[in-house]
Amino acid sequence: MDEINWGDFEKVDMRIGTILEVNDFPEAKKPAYKLTIDFGIEIGIKKTSAQITKNYTKQDLINKQIIAVVNFPPKQIGKFMSECLVLGSVGVDNSIVLLTSDLKVENGLRIG
Repeated sequence: MDEINWGDFEKVDMRIGTILEVNDFPEAKKPAYKLTIDFGIEIGIKKTSAQITKNYTKQDLINKQIIAVVNFPPKQIGKFMSECLVLGSVGVDNSIVLLTSDLKVENGLRIG
């Protein structure tokens, strides 16, 4: 495992957001959803894709608060532009369990 220093960690902008919309992503190489996430007034709405279909239905995800990195540059995934990275733990079978807040909080709050 590579070590990073505190300054490197401080550059990672992780925020709370609420999933507003979930769509299938049939063009993805691995099963995934397209997500539209509200990160509050300062950051706004961002879109991303996530390979979370093993553990979540589209209905499970609507209005779910998640944690994401919001300061990566946009990344082209096929014809889709991803604007943030949703965080989750990766199981031995590569299934993802999303990182969330156990209490509902304001969208856009910084993770620290």
